[in-house]
This record gives sequence, structure tokens and C-alpha cells, in this order.
Amino acid sequence: MFQTFEDAGETAQTGERLKALRAELERLGVDGFLVPRADEHQGEYVAAYAERLSWLTGFTGSAGLAVVLADRAAIFIDGRYTIQAREQVDTALFTPCHLIDEPPATWLKANLREGQTLSYDPWLHTSDQIARLAKACRAAGAALVALDSNPVDTVWTDQPPRPAAPAVPHPTQFAGKSVADKLAELSSSLEETGADDAVLTLPDSIAWAFNIRGHDIPHTPVALAFAILPREGRPTLFIAPEKADEALRDHLAQTVDIAAPEAFEPALRTLGEAGRRVLVDPACAPEKIRTLLADAGAEIVAAQDPCILPKARKNAVEIEGSRMAHRRDGAAMARFLAWLDREAPLGHVDEISAAETLEALRAETGVLEDISFDTISASGPHAALPHYRVSRASNRPLAPGEIYLVDSGAQYRDGTTDITRTIVVGEPTVEMRDRFTTVLKGHIAIARIRFPARTTGAQIDILARMALWQKGLDFDHGTGHGVGSFLSVHEGPARISKAGHVAMEPGMILSNEPGYYAEDRYGIRIENLILVTEAEPVEGGERPMHGFETLSFTPIDRRLVEPAILDDGELAWLNAYHAEVRRNIAPLLEGEDLAWLTAATEPISR
Repeated sequence: MFQTFEDAGETAQTGERLKALRAELERLGVDGFLVPRADEHQGEYVAAYAERLSWLTGFTGSAGLAVVLADRAAIFIDGRYTIQAREQVDTALFTPCHLIDEPPATWLKANLREGQTLSYDPWLHTSDQIARLAKACRAAGAALVALDSNPVDTVWTDQPPRPAAPAVPHPTQFAGKSVADKLAELSSSLEETGADDAVLTLPDSIAWAFNIRGHDIPHTPVALAFAILPREGRPTLFIAPEKADEALRDHLAQTVDIAAPEAFEPALRTLGEAGRRVLVDPACAPEKIRTLLADAGAEIVAAQDPCILPKARKNAVEIEGSRMAHRRDGAAMARFLAWLDREAPLGHVDEISAAETLEALRAETGVLEDISFDTISASGPHAALPHYRVSRASNRPLAPGEIYLVDSGAQYRDGTTDITRTIVVGEPTVEMRDRFTTVLKGHIAIARIRFPARTTGAQIDILARMALWQKGLDFDHGTGHGVGSFLSVHEGPARISKAGHVAMEPGMILSNEPGYYAEDRYGIRIENLILVTEAEPVEGGERPMHGFETLSFTPIDRRLVEPAILDDGELAWLNAYHAEVRRNIAPLLEGEDLAWLTAATEPISR
């Protein structure tokens, strides 16, 4: 199985760990230290050795930052994790702060004293982050200084080792484009920026550029490595020798040089000494890389990682692979939901057994590589936690009259999936049907929209919220994120959110997942993946338009739909969607599962 259900936090040990860290900071002669939820590559997910924030605080969310001073400490989390942080973190030791409403810079200005020194690990923070924090420290009369080693690593005596699984080739039959073709495309983009070289730090960028995959990060098929990409000549991949077996070396022999990680810093210094113009993405590259280059004499070109946009624009092979993956995944989801409808009313299902069953059904496809993230399997009040993670301690049964929310996904070699369904066990309340259908209206609004080229996610995010806003309701997460092709389930740069300022382009795959959360009672989220397409021209239209193709094929719980709340167009969309679900996955089902699908996709009438 790919998911474990161990209890999340270790709050009993938090006090001793915080005490040990403070003693180490005193020994180093600094007054404080920043502990981000990050590794040297700044991806969303990290290997076990880099779970420093979780080890220190007990908080297991995928984003956060702790600031530790001699007499106080704070942990910063966003709206997704407000409730989770209260449950996992000892608030007598760490004051929870909202990352947006009370950002670290504001807290530092108020809590640092003149003359104090706040330290950080320059491998774990981007240049953009350090610039903001350094400004806040100066405003308080304090200094922000980089350390040569991480003090958390010093006191974390049983820190796990770094991952050592081999990287593997990703065949062109799935990638759709050869390494040579990708490198030619990247060389052209470097020429446009005027850079001589680019430093690649994001594991998914490296995986995409060199058509490789790995097993270093939970649920994200990447290998931890760095790369230097010259505008002319062969790039160099800096990867641990144990990851670069003969198969990988043969795969890259014609296009890419391979070097050990120890050669990376000297290679950066060599670029600097040669006076090269080096592209470094300030939003994702560690500050350490920028300082190594600058100190050696390089001219820094601050620009976006050149892989990010072409990686997000899926090619025809990747798009067809995603369609195939979603049909396969939709059949597994239908089998799961049919099982759930049979077993949950009998009291035979809890959150863990549901997650395990869903994973087992995906595994029965014979091509499951991994799940794409830890399944959110949440019943009743747990469903009100958008990023709830079930553990042995928190596990609860699915009870009649309650909502069950399952947010899950799979990694197949031809595509990455992510889908959320909200199901009622037994009969829903009138309020549940009202809230569910109101969320569904927002989901349908996104699915049906046509929009001009160069439209951003922020410009359409309101569509997902409008029906909720009219009832005085909202949700505190984005409406949609990008999704990779057998890569990260959360991929930039485009997203549908209030902060989504990147234009959506054909080939991009995003999620469509509005929600509603009634604290301590229930939660609702309806998520499909959608593909940005070039829309058919409208008669009399004057501008090129884009739209979305829905990729996910799983029924939406008809028992939670109140038809009177939907207008005619919305009801027609729902019935047409269910017809597409049946057409695409019925051939993959049989027996009682097929019978369940047929009933679950029957048209709804008023």
C-alpha cells in the first residue's frame, strides 16, 4: 500500500525538541531560526529527511513556517490548515498565525528586538522569500544571517537518510517529445532571456526536461537532483550515483552529462568565474544558489524557470494519455462508490478501510504506480477539514445521515488524476442538499465557461463562488490548481484562484474544485480535472476563445442534488456529464458495479 495511517503529530516530544534547538542556537550565537516546510528543491512535497517542521512542531500540513526565538515561537499556516494546526501543535509553545492575515514579516517586525540575529538555512528558502524577510528584520533593527549548516539537523538525532532510489527513463510513448527536442525548445527560450545558462532546481522541471522519473518524494515521481542547462552545449545533471544506474545513463548518453552532487557547487562557481549570465528563478531557487553565483562573479538573470510553461502545456500524447488515465481511474472510482453504497449503510466502513479499498481498486488496474497524494478520507465533522489526513487515532466510521468526502488521485505512467466526491450515507438533510447544490452550481459555471485567450484564473475564480456568495458563504482555498503529466498533482504556473495571475493556455490541465465547509459538522467539495482547449468559434464572434474539457469520469451523488436550485442549463450540463461518464466507463465495468453506474447516471428531472 502507498499510504500509511500513523498518528500525525508527536506533540509529547515537541517541548524537548524545541528546548534542544534553542540550546543549539545559543551555542551558535544567534537569537532565532526559521524552520520552513521545505527542502533544497522547494517542491510541495518533501522526503522524510526534510520534514523538519513536522518533527519540531507536530504539524504535518504541506505548507508552513516556524520562527523560533529564545523566548517565543510562532507557526505560520494558511487557511487550509487553521483547524489542523490547532489540533496538532502545542499552542503553549508555538503561537499559530495565519500566513496571509499575519505574515511572518509582520510578526518579525513586532517580535524581533534591535540588535538581534535571526538565522536561516540558505538551501531552504528562495531568494524572493529572503528578500521579504530581510526587509522585515531591518525594520526591527535586527539582522538576517545564513548558516553553514542546519541546526535542526544537528539536534534531530534519528533524522531519516536521504532517498536513494534509482531514477528511471520516461519513454517518449508517454512523454510525447524527445529529450533532444525539449532541449532545443529550452535553448530557444534561453536565447530570448539573454541568459547563457539556466540552473534547474525543481525536481519536476528536471524530470520533464530529461524525460526521467523517480521515487524520492512521496506520491510525486521525481528524483532529487539539480541541473545546469547551457544555451549551447550539453546540460549537466547533478544526481547521486546510486540514482544513476546503467539504464538512466544509456537513456541520457546522447544528450546529457551526469555528475555527482558534490560537483554542483564548484560548477556554479565556474560559471561565475567565467562571467556567465545565469538564469535563476527567484521564486523557486534556493538563495544559496544565487549567492554562490553572485559571489563568484556571475550576472544573475532573475527569470522564471524555462521548463515551467512548456511543461504545463501538455502535448497531444500527454493529453490523450490523461484521457486514458481518467477513464481507467473513473472505472476504479465507480467500483469504489458502488462498494461504498453497499457497505457503508451496514456500518462496515470507516475512513481507513474506505481509503484502503479505493487504493486496492486502483491497484487492480495493474498499472498504478502510486497514489498522487495521501487520500483525504473524511466522514462527518472531519469532512469540514479541507486537508484532513486520517490516522489510526482519528479514524471514525461512516455513519448514516452523515456526509463522507473522499479526495484522492492516482499516478499512472500516462497521466495523473485527482478527484473529489462528496457522498451521503443514508438520507441527507435539507441543508446538505442546499449547500451541495450551491457548490455544484459553481463547479458547473467553471466547466461551462468560454473565455478569451490570455484570461487568468483570477478572472474566472468568482464563477465558482458566486452562488455561495449570494447566500453569504464561501470557501478558503483556491478553486483549482495545475496538474502534471505523471508528475506533481499540484503544478504551476496557472491556477484558478484569487491569486491566479497566469494566463490559461491550451494544453494546461487544472482542477475545478469549489467547496463549502460547516465546521464540526460536514464538508462538501466537488472536483474534476479540466483541460484548457481552443473553443469552437461562435458565429459572429470576433475573438479566439478557450474553454474546458472535463477529463474526470465519476458520477456526482444525485441524492445530494436539489434540482430546484439548478437552472435549466445547469441541469442539462449535469445530465450530459452523467451520460458522458456512462459512455466512457460502462465498458470497463460489469455485474453489480455496472448496475450501480447505470442507476447513478440516470437523468435528473425536476
